[in-house]
Order: sequence, then structure tokens, then C-alpha cells
Amino acid sequence: MRSVGTCDPAGVALLALTAALPACSLKTLAVDTLGNALAQGGSSYASDDDPDLVRDASPFALKTIEGLLDASPRHKGLLLAAAKGFTQYGYGFVQQEADFVEAQDLARATSLRDRARKLYRRALGYGFRGLEVDLPGFRSRLRTDTAATLARARKKHVPLLYWTATAWGAAIAISKSDSELTADQSLAEALMRRALALDESYEMGSIHDFFISYEGGRSSVGGSVSEARRHLERALAFSKGRRAAPLVAFAETVSVGSQDLGEFAQLLEQALALDPDEAQTVRLSNLIYQKRARWLLSRRDELFVE
Repeated sequence: MRSVGTCDPAGVALLALTAALPACSLKTLAVDTLGNALAQGGSSYASDDDPDLVRDASPFALKTIEGLLDASPRHKGLLLAAAKGFTQYGYGFVQQEADFVEAQDLARATSLRDRARKLYRRALGYGFRGLEVDLPGFRSRLRTDTAATLARARKKHVPLLYWTATAWGAAIAISKSDSELTADQSLAEALMRRALALDESYEMGSIHDFFISYEGGRSSVGGSVSEARRHLERALAFSKGRRAAPLVAFAETVSVGSQDLGEFAQLLEQALALDPDEAQTVRLSNLIYQKRARWLLSRRDELFVE
């Protein structure tokens, strides 16, 4: 054991270095350290078994992230956490609530969708800011030379590509009357296709979920049911059938679109049969999508014409 009076050269050097740092550098160091911890702390939300608790806690966490970004605006971890967090909160706790209450309270549903749209736009801004840390001018160049701009992205950029495209796609889907926003649909698709090409296994195949809805929801205007089904198979393969999201997405888009009630019911029952505790990294997502599956099953008489 070192005696009280023994000097630690490394410790002395660290103290000397810290003392020499200006106050602004110390603040940046503290913010970045806390930012790193927050950016890596999303797993505790993803594995939670209480969606209501996460819903109530998320606004504070998101505003904390935004506050830290004010002090460290180019922190990639925080920018990713903001893009991901605002997108997930917007869909899981705002837009989905709008769907659930629409039949009873159209005004509230409209207000919730307006709020969800704003959350998606906020997420989109953070996603592009994150991409531009490594890829300056990414957002503007995406419009003028899409292929060359996306070719600069590498596998390490897949999380930001995915959440930026997801936020963009969600904003477009909820804003069908916004011609300026819907005109960007091909760019959101291009972002996600680049993410798919770089790492289709990301988040247990979650990139394929986007294309299930994208292809299945456009079957009458250029989409492909066979492509949507292929993406369902890939999503299930990468997740080993442990995620409810692709099953619910396919049932809601393709099965309803083709008026296949048997397939619709079978896929949703399959989603409900999943044990959320078997895949803790996606437990919260499974609980949210299982809630949606029950809601969809309760509406089968509205969704299917005899």
C-alpha cells in the first residue's frame, strides 16, 4: 500500500494538466463526458418493461440531451441520441396515441399528429447535423448529387443514416398534404438504401422494417408486395423472429391492402405470442408493437370488407 505521503507521478501530471486547462475546456470536458454516458444509456430505455414510465421520463431526457448539445454542438453521440430519441418518442407515444384516440376524439388526434410531425422534423435536423460532423455539406449535397454524397457514407454512419431516414419517412407519412415534404420521399429512401447496403443486420434487421412499410404501402403506385415480403423474411431472419415490429408493419400495410384477413390475423397473433422478456434489448419496442397489434385486431371489421 502506498503511504499517504507518497507521490503518484501520473496523478500529479493529470492534476497539473487539469489546472492548466481554461474553465471553458473543463466545461467542454465535463459536457462531453456526460454526453458520452447519456448517448450510450439508451439501452436502459430499450429494455424497460414499463412503456408508461419511459413515456413520462423521455421528455426530460430529451431536453437534457438538447441542453448538452447547446454546449457541445458537434457531439456525434448526443446528435444520434437526439435523432433516435425524438423519432421513437414521436411514434411510440405521440403518433400512436393519435391513432388510438381518433375514433373518439378527432381534434385531439389531429393535435397529436401535428406534434408528432414537429418531433420528427426536430429528429431529422439532429440526424443531418450528426452526419455532417464527418461529412460536411451532406444535407445540401444530397439534393444536388445524391449518389456521390451517399457514397461518402461508411458503415460507422449507419445509425445516423437509419434514424435520419426513419424520421424523414415518418414526417412524410404523416404529412401527406405537405407537397414540399412529400417531394423528398426519394431522398429518404436513398438514405435508407445506403444504410441497408452498408449493414442490413443493423438493430436486428430493423432497416428492413422501413421497406416493409415503404413497399407495402405503395403497392398501387410503384411499390412491390413481393419486395415487402422479402424484407419481412430478412427482418425475421436477423431478429430470429424475436421482434414484433416487422410482423405488425406487414399486417398493417400488405395484409390490409390485399384484404387478406387470415394473414392479417395470423401475423398479429404471432406478434402477440412473442415473450418480450426473451429479447431484452427490444423489450420496450415489442411491448409498444404488441399494443398496436391488439388495437389493429380490434378494428378488423373496419379494415376488412366482407
